[in-house]
Amino acid sequence: MKETRPVDLHVHSNRSDGTLSPSQLVSHAMGKGLAAFALTDHDSVDGLDEALSYAQQLRRTLPPQKAREVPEVIPGIEFSTEYQGRDVHILGLYIEYHNDNFQKYLQAFVASRINRNRKMCALLQEAGIDISYEALLAEFPDAVITRAHYAKFLLEHNYTRSLQEGFDRYVGDHCPCYVPREKVTPEQAVDLILQADGIPVLAHPILYHMSDERLETLVRRLKDAGLLGIEAIYSTYNAAEERQMRRLAGAFRLAVSGGSDFHGENKPGLELATGYGKLFVPYSVLEDLKALKTYHQNQKGDTT
Repeated sequence: MKETRPVDLHVHSNRSDGTLSPSQLVSHAMGKGLAAFALTDHDSVDGLDEALSYAQQLRRTLPPQKAREVPEVIPGIEFSTEYQGRDVHILGLYIEYHNDNFQKYLQAFVASRINRNRKMCALLQEAGIDISYEALLAEFPDAVITRAHYAKFLLEHNYTRSLQEGFDRYVGDHCPCYVPREKVTPEQAVDLILQADGIPVLAHPILYHMSDERLETLVRRLKDAGLLGIEAIYSTYNAAEERQMRRLAGAFRLAVSGGSDFHGENKPGLELATGYGKLFVPYSVLEDLKALKTYHQNQKGDTT
């Protein structure tokens, strides 16, 4: 029977800056009628084992008809990279996340991230705020600490009156307590994902606010590095932007991907599967990506 349920290939859990646990995401995706979703936490794969295990458990324990409704969990990640002074995000789909080289890189990145967070806490202390890295970890257990967590901490401890004020006064770009992250280049992220047998996808290109020429230059560079897809279907795109991204994907012979960028309560009004209400990523998008992965695995096998 042909699969008619949609997919969502860009989703975050509380292991980065989402609010639902990996297990809760599986249940939520099931309730939304998704055939599959990709868990793509920021620079982290810490939630993947839990999500995959819980989905497997549901398939074993639910009645057969209900078990068929459990969505496929696609192992993924969203790398934060820097290109010409801008944040550019690269999604990795179907990654072999236990790959040794992949894990070594993530461990080095985690050490760098911890060092950055300790520096930011020290700057906030100098600004008169009673905070420490240990206090952040206690308040947000199992999470990859991001600036969203700082903003929430400041709000909940009455240092600010809104999440936005925390960014505007303390931890936003160029604010007194901001410390830049150590970032890789987009090409390095693409290469790392390929080494882990994943599908590298340029995330939400419209959000980078580049001219058409600059964006095409970036895509050409990444295509040469091994990029395989573009996120052409996304929660904030209007119809013209989606058409533009589909044309760009076609021009460079790249696959189309799509997702909501769901973060739970941290992105109010943005829902899993449907984004802001109009998102729909057909299953055929995933079929094309699976075929692409199979093709590249076969190509890799032919050269070894």
